[in-house]
Amino acid sequence: MGGLFSSPDQSSSQLPPTFSSYSSNPLPPTFSSRPSASSSNLSRSSSKPSPSSLKTPVDSSTSYASYPKTTEPPYASSSSSTSYKLPQSSPSGVPYSSKPPPSSSGPSPSSTKQPPAFKPILHTAPNEVTNEEGKTTYAWEKGEPIYAIPEDIKGLVKRDIAPQVLKQPLSPSTYKAYFAALLYAEDYYLEKWSNFLLEKVTLKLEEAALHKKSKKSKNSKGSAEEDDKIFVEFEIDSIPEKRPFLLSRDMVYARPSDKTVEPFQGFIYRVVKSKCVLVEFGDDFHSQHHTNRKYDISFSFNRVCLKRAHQAVEAALNPSSHNFLFPECVPRKNIVNPPALRNTYDKLNTNESNAVRRILSFQGSPPYLLAGPLISTNAPMYVPEQKVSARTGVVVCEAVIEIYKTSQENRILICAPINRTCDVLMRSLREGIPESDMFRANAAFREIDGVPSDILRSCPVKDECFACPPLQKLRKFKIILSTFVSSFRLHNEGIAAGHFSHIFLVDASSTTEPEATIALANFANENTSVIVTGAPGNHSGWIRSNIARKYGLGKSYFERLREVGPYQIPNPMFITEL
Repeated sequence: MGGLFSSPDQSSSQLPPTFSSYSSNPLPPTFSSRPSASSSNLSRSSSKPSPSSLKTPVDSSTSYASYPKTTEPPYASSSSSTSYKLPQSSPSGVPYSSKPPPSSSGPSPSSTKQPPAFKPILHTAPNEVTNEEGKTTYAWEKGEPIYAIPEDIKGLVKRDIAPQVLKQPLSPSTYKAYFAALLYAEDYYLEKWSNFLLEKVTLKLEEAALHKKSKKSKNSKGSAEEDDKIFVEFEIDSIPEKRPFLLSRDMVYARPSDKTVEPFQGFIYRVVKSKCVLVEFGDDFHSQHHTNRKYDISFSFNRVCLKRAHQAVEAALNPSSHNFLFPECVPRKNIVNPPALRNTYDKLNTNESNAVRRILSFQGSPPYLLAGPLISTNAPMYVPEQKVSARTGVVVCEAVIEIYKTSQENRILICAPINRTCDVLMRSLREGIPESDMFRANAAFREIDGVPSDILRSCPVKDECFACPPLQKLRKFKIILSTFVSSFRLHNEGIAAGHFSHIFLVDASSTTEPEATIALANFANENTSVIVTGAPGNHSGWIRSNIARKYGLGKSYFERLREVGPYQIPNPMFITEL
């Protein structure tokens, strides 16, 4: 998924140094592995974590730098004898007391950095302000909505009972409550597993270079800094019912099994083959670790994506979004005849050329659908300089280049579920668009060494963290590429609905409707042209909750549109199948 991470929120509250927590903030910039007993506001400009080196940034200026591309580690075996404690019926408890023993207070002597600020985001909302049918479906914390699970919905989901709104047809009147209930079901899954505990686990240290060697392309260059990283590796049960669904940047807590001290804190780098977990810890963990030591392991989950999805569902109720969400058979707002396509571009067949011309010829809602192969399917992760090869991606790139050439006033937003798709599209667009007119928006905490060096030139970095340019500069970019979730950063910077003349929701069949709606709800108005691409039969594979899966969170925005209104028949004015 790529994309699955955006800038941290500013809200904060007290978090005791418990072994397991349920949090929405990504990892802070520089940290001791031990969690703090108090928290403070986490700035959006916080630098990216670097637990292997814990270097303090010396230059806070924004810069565009070039970093070598790295690759995903292959599966590496690990042997550990573990026992499992499954979540209890009540998810409210935590495995350890919030008050650490006196002997464990304070940072480790080996740590010279300030401990991080952690904050729980999920709070129990009072019954009087939230209810299943109610108009207020979230609580507020320091000015930020936290979208706490309403108690009545939590009670139903806990007993595996679907809220009543999920048994009603999806319509403009039920849209908000329907998707909010699905997202709450996902939220409850995370809360339920927050008490999951692995006991007496053997942790194995592995150099990053060993994991990357077999995947590294012969054309890519290694990074000395990255090769110096040490991953902490352990195995977890591969059976979904016996373990939580883990993603990159979920937090890991490791407490020595024979000691009652504060746990060491790290973050998941990657889960390989569904059971090999690679974690990065700080220097204080490594200073006390020895090969025979056993640890009790727990996890904390990142809620940023869910919060962004909640916000999108809330914003989608704007009247200007109605015909994007529930399109009707209305006449197209056709503009002047589109210009002839580039003579040098001979890669399109007749059907594809006609699709590009139709994209150029309409304005405003309803969306235009492009059904064809996923771009991500043909975007290998480890091939340097890889360009778009899927037919859908070729059509998208040609349409974007022609829109760019048509008017200096046009502004285009391209969103995809994962970073790799955005990177490949940007590389292909450079064939017809100057690099200076494009901006690659990243989640603040995306791994810098995971960004291809040629793409990194278009990514501003500040304090070792991906940054957004000021609003005035953002508005000048003709093309902006982002994952669905990270597009929220543009909204935070002040980009308003209607700024973009065209929005491309690429591979939208691979993500949930609330995530695909993040860009749509925040940036589209009645004059915005929206193009949605996807593969029929494709759906998101990241749904955790059984209730959410059963009642439609896995059905994408792309797939739902294909079943309604003007898309039910192959009308080339509304949909092209490649």
